[in-house]
Amino acid sequence: MRNIVFSASLLVASAGAGADDSSLSDVLMEKSNGCMEGPMAQFGRYIGDWNIEDEGLQQDGTTWLPGNGARWNFTCVGDGIAVQDFWMPNGAEGGPAPGVGTNLRIYDPENERWEIAWTATQSPGFSHIRAKQDEGGNIIMHYVSPLPTPARRITFFPPTEEGWNWVMEMSFNNDDTWTPVYKIKATPR
Repeated sequence: MRNIVFSASLLVASAGAGADDSSLSDVLMEKSNGCMEGPMAQFGRYIGDWNIEDEGLQQDGTTWLPGNGARWNFTCVGDGIAVQDFWMPNGAEGGPAPGVGTNLRIYDPENERWEIAWTATQSPGFSHIRAKQDEGGNIIMHYVSPLPTPARRITFFPPTEEGWNWVMEMSFNNDDTWTPVYKIKATPR
């Protein structure tokens, strides 16, 4: 940990300007080109502000009911350091939102995968998730820790001009088969 702090101190010292002297554009927080190139574009293509329609599978295993929807905003951090998103669910029947969540998505070029930290208002700490893009352009995410029971995976499908889809699946038999339990349809705001 000391090496990380020491390295960060050197980086700040070498930049020449303190945080008080910098604008967001000086630290690349207003640029997103770096998130649209190479592997960063895998999640960079979701950058934008999205309306979410959602639905969940009910206990009977066949009935799908609509959720309350949400707003999901993806942004580029540091012109390609990471992609961060902000999940803002709608409250039930126009009531207050039940909380918010955020993911910080960082690409690991050595292992050709994404390392993701997720935290939300109603879940203490954070979840560590890994993701990898498959040959079809889908991004498949698996929890690393804490491991949920039952096991779950999330798939982001490639966006189109109309938006994109996402599905959470659970496995009740040690990853042999997966059952969709929650679906999202994102459209531009």
